Amino acid sequence: MSSSGTYSQPTTIKTVTATRYITPLREGGSLPAVVEADDGELYVMKFVGAGHGPKALIAELLAGEVGQALGLRVPEIVFIELDRALGPSEPDAEIRDLLEASAGLNLGLRYLRNAFSFNPLLEPPPAQDEASDIVWFDVYVTNVDRTPRNVNILIWQGELWLIDHGSCLYFHHTWNGYLEHSRTPFAHIKDHVLLPFAGALGEADATLKSRLTPEVIGEIVNLIPEVWLGGGGAQFANADEHRQAYAEYLLSRLEASHVFVKEARDARTQIL
Repeated sequence: MSSSGTYSQPTTIKTVTATRYITPLREGGSLPAVVEADDGELYVMKFVGAGHGPKALIAELLAGEVGQALGLRVPEIVFIELDRALGPSEPDAEIRDLLEASAGLNLGLRYLRNAFSFNPLLEPPPAQDEASDIVWFDVYVTNVDRTPRNVNILIWQGELWLIDHGSCLYFHHTWNGYLEHSRTPFAHIKDHVLLPFAGALGEADATLKSRLTPEVIGEIVNLIPEVWLGGGGAQFANADEHRQAYAEYLLSRLEASHVFVKEARDARTQIL
């Protein structure tokens, strides 16, 4: 099953330049904003100067591209260049500081006009196959932010769209024992908003694993801009080695999918 049809993994991501700051989205802890870019489109911009900085943008990029590679609906991801000159005219001091701290390369997702948040009480309920695919994806990328309190699923044109993946892949905030971490269950899956509807996790596992080939994973991690990797960091000799570590984690976690699928199934049994 594919939630949105066949997906062709890009080798590059479009880069645009922010031309107008429109409005902050204050429900997000990192204060993302709707901006207009030089291609005339609106994007939800995630700022490199906010919260966890580049790591949150890397998680957003990797998880979003993995989701798209699986055939799930994730808004188009772009790189957004932010000119420091956009900041001084902003009257809100918090926003002005954020804009100034985020000059350079940031991340954006296509703004879905008139979309609204998913509510599990809405009818009809999500299809079992799609719910299972999304749960599998979220347990794979260790997404702690798809709960009833923080749904991060939009309904747009009658379909489910997945947003806000900056808290995924949280292992990279320390990198300690990351390969061992890749093979662990994910206890937070018990709080997933779609878990009650995900009655086909075995089928999702069989289908989705085959879409994440080493070549696909390699193309995804190669999209990480070097400027976000900080020259490789203390753990890595260079940016290429840093990217390779992300690939190793993602491939190792894929090999251990039976571990996290069992965790999700057991958690679902407990809530039904």
